Parts: sequence; structure tokens; C-alpha cells
Amino acid sequence: MSSNSYCTKLNNRLSAVRATVALGLAAFMLFAQAASAETWRDQLPQAKEVGQGELRWFGFRIYSAKLWSQTQPFNQNDAFALELTYHRAISREQFVEKSIDEIKRIFGSRYSDQKLHAWSLELGRVFPSVVEGDELIGVYLPQRGCRFYGKNTALGEIADVELAQAFFAIWLDPKTKDSTLRANLLGLGK
Repeated sequence: MSSNSYCTKLNNRLSAVRATVALGLAAFMLFAQAASAETWRDQLPQAKEVGQGELRWFGFRIYSAKLWSQTQPFNQNDAFALELTYHRAISREQFVEKSIDEIKRIFGSRYSDQKLHAWSLELGRVFPSVVEGDELIGVYLPQRGCRFYGKNTALGEIADVELAQAFFAIWLDPKTKDSTLRANLLGLGK
């Protein structure tokens, strides 16, 4: 085999590899773009606001909250979205820690330390740190779990129905820390 035919075969193989890599990258970019374009509204296109309120701590606004649902009147067993708009910076670690603390407070010893630890890892996987003006939207999906979104991006999904129910109980359970916020979210404070 001559060196010229070897070089031709090598160039053809390199061209084929380049074309395959380029096609793979194009497919990946298209998938990534489609995933990032998804918003919570794609999950609940007919959602209407059920209610809204604010969480304040010693007079300082922490976040504004809105509850959205396609079901009227609101049914906690159907899909819904909870939208939080932050007025303060909160780290991912603080968010996860406070969420787990509230789940423990509401449910007592129902969940084992191992389960709570696993849940904290799951929440840490999908939650970002937030700064003033950031939005975090959680969508409850019955029999599936929940999905989380930023203002214009999908953050991740948790395929654990029990965790999803416990997480949203932080705002919607009668034992919530802020009963006024709960009433406002449920449209009962009007």
C-alpha cells in the first residue's frame, strides 16, 4: 500500500470522525437548547393564580410567593406550581437546610435521618443559590414528583412523590410556620 493511498484513507476516516462529532455536538446543542427553553408554563399551560403572599422575617421581605393551578378550586392532589421571587440572597446550602428543618418540624419523626439526608442531596442537586430578583418555581407532578425551574430555565426534576409532597407541605400544610402566607396562597386571606 502506497503512502499516498494510506494518507487518503486516513483523511477519509478523519473526515468521517469529524462529521460524526459535529453531528453529535449539533444534536446535543439542540437538546440542551430545547431543555433550557422549557418553562414551568409548559407543564401547566392553563394555570391561573390561586393566591399570593410574602414571607417576612423581623419585618424584612425574604420572598414573594404565588400559587398557580389549573384546577379551580385548588386541589393539592393535582398538579400545581409554587413561584418564589427572592428579595434576599440565599445560598443553596441555606435553602436545603431550612427546607429539611421545616420538613422535620412539620412531620416530626415520620422520616428517618437517612431519608432526610438523601432528600437533602436531591434538593441540593436541583436548587441554585439565589440573589435578589431571582425566581424559583416548583411544579408538583402527582405520581411523578416535582420539577424546578428558574425564571427561564429548567433546573431539574426529582422523581420522588413523597419528597415532593413533604417539600410543598412547607407552604401548604396546616402546620406551616407562616399560616398567613398559607392562607393567602390558598386564596383564603382575601
